[in-house]
This record gives sequence, C-alpha cells and structure tokens, in this order.
Amino acid sequence: MNHLLQNIALAEMSITCAFVLIWAMQKISQQAFPLLAKVILLLVLANLFFWPLGISLELPLAAYVRGVIGDLSIVTTLLLWGTLMPNHKHVPAAFKLSVAIVAMGFYPLALGLGMLDPYAWGYGSTMFLISVLLFAAVCGLASWSKGTWILGLAIIAWGVHWHESANLWDYLLDPLLAIWVIFSLLGLFLEKRKEKARSGYLFRPG
Repeated sequence: MNHLLQNIALAEMSITCAFVLIWAMQKISQQAFPLLAKVILLLVLANLFFWPLGISLELPLAAYVRGVIGDLSIVTTLLLWGTLMPNHKHVPAAFKLSVAIVAMGFYPLALGLGMLDPYAWGYGSTMFLISVLLFAAVCGLASWSKGTWILGLAIIAWGVHWHESANLWDYLLDPLLAIWVIFSLLGLFLEKRKEKARSGYLFRPG
C-alpha cells in the first residue's frame, strides 16, 4: 500500500512539474501552444520526471522535487493543471483573498502561536468539513463552479486517503498556494494603483 501511495505521489508530482514547465515555455514564447502540442509535451516531460534517468541520479527527478517542496495540496495541483486547459479562466480575486486570510491565520496558529491549533480540525472535525463544504457552495453560487469542483475533489481525495496524510488541511492548503495568492493579490493591487494613477493623469485638468 505504501509503495502504491509513493508511486501515485510521484506520478502526480511528475505531471505537475510537466505542467509548470509547459506554462513557463508558453510565458517565454508569449503564445499559447495548440492542445495537441501540450498533450505531447505533457506526456514526454511527465515521463522524464517519473522514471529514473540512470545517469547520476538514483531516484526520479520528481522524487527530488517532492523532497524539497513536499506534497502539494489537491487544490494547488488542480489549479496548476487547470492553467493549461482550454478556455481557462483566472482564479477570482475573492477566492485568493479568502485563501490568503485563512493562510495568514492558519500557519501562525498551527506553528504554536497561541493556544488554538486549527491543524487538529483536519483530523475529522465535522464542523470544519461543513465549513469547507459551505465555502465550496459559495464558490458555485458566485458563478465559479470550477472552485466547487476543486474543493469537492480535494474532499474526496482526503476521504479515500489519496495522499499519505490523513489531515484535510493538507489536501486544501500548502505554503506554495499561500505564497502564490498573497503575491498575486499584491500584484493585482499594484496594477490597480497604476491604472488609477494613469487614469488620473489622463483626465487631469489642463
């Protein structure tokens, strides 16, 4: 069973690394690749990360990446994978803000700042599970059904012990997701300020 979980985790990380590389190549080339090209690149790169290359590395490349950053949450994984899907839409700012607020409260408390330990809620707390389900429902009501599916799949993955962790938090949140939403919101704030300043300059009297 442990061997199967290790292979699942490696396969997931290999696919994620492949998605990140394809996304980076698209950014560098400044154009979106055709779907067929994405699929071919995904298969080639994922296999390169999954299988040991046998040159000077004893383990697959994905194992070294996983050793550095650990397992990504299901939410982060699906958001990354979704960036290359056809008709991809940006993650709503409200979702990013919600995740940022949760992360800024969760990590200090989980690391021992204060008497409350929210990480313990992930081990089967009914109220915590209901809260996540309600948040998923709010995503759907806010016309972001993708968020509902992502959170739903994260809960299902936790229920079937897709990863080694038995804590629901590890399927919903990780440090990379927290860092991404915070910097993304900061970039959005700075962009809005530039637009406001530019608009004020254009419509300035005289």
